[in-house]
Amino acid sequence: MTWRAELSLDYSAAGGRTVARHRHQGPLRVLQSLYPEGDGICQNVLVHPPSGVVGGDVLDIRVHAQAGAHGLVTTPGATRFYRSEGLAGVQRAALRVDAGARLEWLPLEAIYYSGCLAENHLSMDVAPGGELIGWDVTALGLPLADQPFVAGSVLQHIEVPGVWLERGRIAADDQRLLEGPLGLGGRRCLASVFWIGGTPLERARREQALDAAREALGQGDQVHQGDVHEASGNWVGGVTSPHPRVLVARVVAPVVEPAMAALRRVRGAWRQALWSLPDVPPRIWST
Repeated sequence: MTWRAELSLDYSAAGGRTVARHRHQGPLRVLQSLYPEGDGICQNVLVHPPSGVVGGDVLDIRVHAQAGAHGLVTTPGATRFYRSEGLAGVQRAALRVDAGARLEWLPLEAIYYSGCLAENHLSMDVAPGGELIGWDVTALGLPLADQPFVAGSVLQHIEVPGVWLERGRIAADDQRLLEGPLGLGGRRCLASVFWIGGTPLERARREQALDAAREALGQGDQVHQGDVHEASGNWVGGVTSPHPRVLVARVVAPVVEPAMAALRRVRGAWRQALWSLPDVPPRIWST
């Protein structure tokens, strides 16, 4: 049995309060709205009751933040793409941010089990005056559980239409990519956190944000834009601005935990530097 599931989540603002409204079809749900930072920021947890994606499953997620709203979406655990018998398991997320709105897209990692045929698509449409902080975390297999990624493939697609596109396929038999020094170098987690603006960042604000991300990665003034840095735990991180509307910090690590910790630090630093907001994690992360 395969599943097709759809979810639409809309954030609007009224009287200083961000309100979430959602519709769903199939096994995708949104838990109750939470306001640990006050009425202006609405946090929601996206859940998928089957707890995994198998070949033939299709998950479609659409999130829209209207003017004046600030929404935050996360998940209670990893999204798991299981072994496929021939059909691809697909997740598509389309995020739309209107002028004067903010959105944080912070799902926990996607774990790709050996033998999966997976596609993970993320599209972000940010209007002038809107801003988004989001991330994507990919874990290939379960190395610590002695379940390596030795079969199957993953297609990743991350896009800001007309501005930024990253698209690539990771095949389990591509040893040059997985093991080579110009690829993952034996690491099995790759992660990116990004800030997307509908309006280009002015130079001073962009440099402030890049410096804040370097500091969060433990790099400080040791590197320049686009450089990478080998840090403790055998993970590598770097930060760059491939377009005036895009900031990206990237990490590759042997396992998820150091990569996720680095992304959380960068997200907190950008919140402070770009939005003058404290580094407050989603409530569910502390449970």
